[in-house]
Amino acid sequence: MSTIKFEDLVKILEKYEIAELENVVIEGDVEIEVPQGGGDTTALQIAIGQGAAQLGLSLMQFAQMLGYPVGAIMQPPGVTPPAPAEAKVLDKLIEAKFSVEPETYPTAIEEVTLGATRADGGTRETTVTLGGERALPFFNYAAKMPNPIAIAIDCFDMPIGLAKAVKVHYEDVMESPGEWAKKNVEKFGADMVTIHLISTDPLIKDTPAKEAAKVVEEVLQAVKVPIIIGGSGNPDKDPEVLEAAAEVAEGERCLIASANLNMDWERIAKAAMDHGHVILSWTQLDINNQKTLNRYLFKAGVKREDIVIDPTTAALGYGIDYAFTNIERMRIMALKGDTDLNFPISCGITNAWGAREAWMKESPLKEDSDWGPREYRGPLFEIVTGLTLGIAGGDLFMMMHPGAAATVKEITKTLAGAVESKPVPVDDWVTLEV
Repeated sequence: MSTIKFEDLVKILEKYEIAELENVVIEGDVEIEVPQGGGDTTALQIAIGQGAAQLGLSLMQFAQMLGYPVGAIMQPPGVTPPAPAEAKVLDKLIEAKFSVEPETYPTAIEEVTLGATRADGGTRETTVTLGGERALPFFNYAAKMPNPIAIAIDCFDMPIGLAKAVKVHYEDVMESPGEWAKKNVEKFGADMVTIHLISTDPLIKDTPAKEAAKVVEEVLQAVKVPIIIGGSGNPDKDPEVLEAAAEVAEGERCLIASANLNMDWERIAKAAMDHGHVILSWTQLDINNQKTLNRYLFKAGVKREDIVIDPTTAALGYGIDYAFTNIERMRIMALKGDTDLNFPISCGITNAWGAREAWMKESPLKEDSDWGPREYRGPLFEIVTGLTLGIAGGDLFMMMHPGAAATVKEITKTLAGAVESKPVPVDDWVTLEV
């Protein structure tokens, strides 16, 4: 046996064309033992291979001593070995499964029907049913919504100051609540009409309750859809007004708006029960208060199928994230089994007009950027508010602008699978009349 240095070995490999090593620097005095008669190429290859293997094994052992994960690189030829940490992550990703199936909930939302036909003792030609969901909105393939979101459009018992974008649609009917309601139904396609008896407020006209009741009669005769009856919001006057309105509309199964903790809710609830109506249970962005008021209504004798809840709409520009979170939490709690909350939800989408950006001509700040035409801004504020709360779980939308109402109605019905979606020309928005 004799020894040979690695640098001399390279020259031999190149001489016999066994290997060609370019730009390789050999450092150190590594020596390999070779048999006598090294001119035998096969014997030389075996010896070199054995020496290289021993060298490689020694280097691997040394690498292991330093903490390098040698086993991770011992892969078949052509396979790039991942680092150990990456390999663990990769295994987890391979094992993971993705599903869009909605969670199965044990409790359905109560179904509440508004309006009564002649067969039910009323005079309505159509009715509206709310609720009945067993999942969050628009999971059509697994939990189809049994009833579409209903749209009610506002009218008032007296001319009021409205944003210009809204007023242009009603200037010819603002003196007549009945004609106003009829236009909402016949021209703008409202599912329901909300009549606001705002003139009864002592700070406005202080209209007597009996006079307000005549306005309700006028609206009932003008339209044959279900109606919502709202007062002025005055806590002292509303119980009397809603009591009279409930009596004159007996048997029509109207939605009486509303009972709340800041007024004589018991008197309003009793009027609704005595005359065959549904009660709107209204609270202000507080889940605990909503549960409390609902329990009071149960104890007063209100049936579950006669309650719709309104947890207050904080519209776009006025804290819509609070309203969305509040409504969605209520809906999830209800579906999971909270029977104090599993009722259809009403949303006052008209609150979107409370944001100054919805109706002001331009920003009052000189350094502010251009807000754009308010004819579009206002309806868009209402549309975005409606669609956002529809995703959260709203069932009934009280709206004001007819274009916004039509848009929300079409989109929510499409999402629910009630109408077939169709391509929309991209230039439609240019010619849209608002």
